[in-house]
Amino acid sequence: MSALSDKGVPADEVLAQLRAMRGGDLPTHGGRLFAYVYDPGLEGLDELAAAAHAMSAHVNGLDPTAFPSLLAMENDLVGAAAQVLGGDGRTVGSVTGGGTESLILAVKAARDGRPDIAAPRLVMPVTAHAALAKAASYLRVALDTVPVDPVTLRVDPAAVAAAITPDTVLVACSAPSYAHGLIDPVEPIAAAAAAAGVRCHVDACFGGWTLPYLRRLGEPIPPFDLSVPGVTSISVDLHKYAYAPKGVSVLLHRDEELRAAQYFGYADWPGYTMVNPVISSTRSGGPIAAAWATLRHIGDDGYLALAGRTRYATAAIAEAVSKVQGLDVVPRESTVVAFMSSSVDLFVLADELAARGWHTQPQFRHGEIPASVHLTVTAAVAPRVGEFEADLASAVAAAREHGPVQLPPGILDLLGAAPVEQLAGALGLGAGGALPERMAPVNALLNAAPPAVREKLLVAFLSLLQRPSPRP
Repeated sequence: MSALSDKGVPADEVLAQLRAMRGGDLPTHGGRLFAYVYDPGLEGLDELAAAAHAMSAHVNGLDPTAFPSLLAMENDLVGAAAQVLGGDGRTVGSVTGGGTESLILAVKAARDGRPDIAAPRLVMPVTAHAALAKAASYLRVALDTVPVDPVTLRVDPAAVAAAITPDTVLVACSAPSYAHGLIDPVEPIAAAAAAAGVRCHVDACFGGWTLPYLRRLGEPIPPFDLSVPGVTSISVDLHKYAYAPKGVSVLLHRDEELRAAQYFGYADWPGYTMVNPVISSTRSGGPIAAAWATLRHIGDDGYLALAGRTRYATAAIAEAVSKVQGLDVVPRESTVVAFMSSSVDLFVLADELAARGWHTQPQFRHGEIPASVHLTVTAAVAPRVGEFEADLASAVAAAREHGPVQLPPGILDLLGAAPVEQLAGALGLGAGGALPERMAPVNALLNAAPPAVREKLLVAFLSLLQRPSPRP
């Protein structure tokens, strides 16, 4: 089907076609998808956000003087984030289109804030989000990753300090790390960065909106935000645990001087002078208005209640996993339940859970760090805990009966050498990159591949997917 029809299609038919396409997607509501989406389970919130989005969808963030409503909403969102994340009267920030954009801008501000350094470098634990590596790649900043203990999955602050060089422009850490939900030791890392005269960014895109509320509920959340000396910037995604529609993130800087290098300005052409605080120039006001309406509607007390339900669900899911012999739960510090196993094929288990309506995120081994399964737990999971526990036991039994994946003979020899189409055929991937019913063989192959080969395979496969169908 082409989006450009030969003749106009009636609105009701267009919406019916859209609903049909959406029918093949994973469920975004109902507490059965443990990645990608964040569901508070609040009645009426979708309708409110959609109405706010529609009201400002055609407002353009390119020029805040033309649309002061958008400027006001952005300032309100930055102020709310500063309130939650230890900011003060000096704190400034920007609303971005997502966590990756926030991280790219944090790296840009650090790089451009040190024009005296010709070959800038970024230091971060190997567990830091891949978006920081993307930022380094885009901005030509060299990346120095610090290993973590393969058992505790924690980074040694002394190792981070030792990795700082005269060319380091930024040290980054996570609150929490996405893969395993563990909070980096922000205080000593920020202190080491400050002692070296280097900025320190805390990637709290994932947990920044829920960790402060969990602390208020009694969870032992260590200091991680702008209240920590040495932390110069922090990012938080409002489309995660603030439960706003995608995509809205906030990047905060301790003060205006630190933010200044984030901006782009260009006047050396005959058109309007371009001045942008973020990567995009034209920006729809829809997501920003939807986020503003979501925060206003839920309120501080509502977020505390949602954090309480998420806290219960996370603890209950972790307990359910820990009851299963052969599944080893990573210590829980946030709203992530991650687990490993030496006796159950986790990729087969993920398929068995998917067959029962539970969609998890398998994660591949990295060096000495074993493969794992990641569960992002939201408030909507709370009513489903009993169902999950029963289905998990059934899925584990089925995975044991199925046994581990046996890759086709010789396929490992093809890694990095054979065309991706040949590998796709050997794994049962259909024409045009269609996915097989069971993903365990694909995941097992990717798990066996070195990271560089894995990247090459997935880039090639994504390229297969992203091709328009020929017109009939």
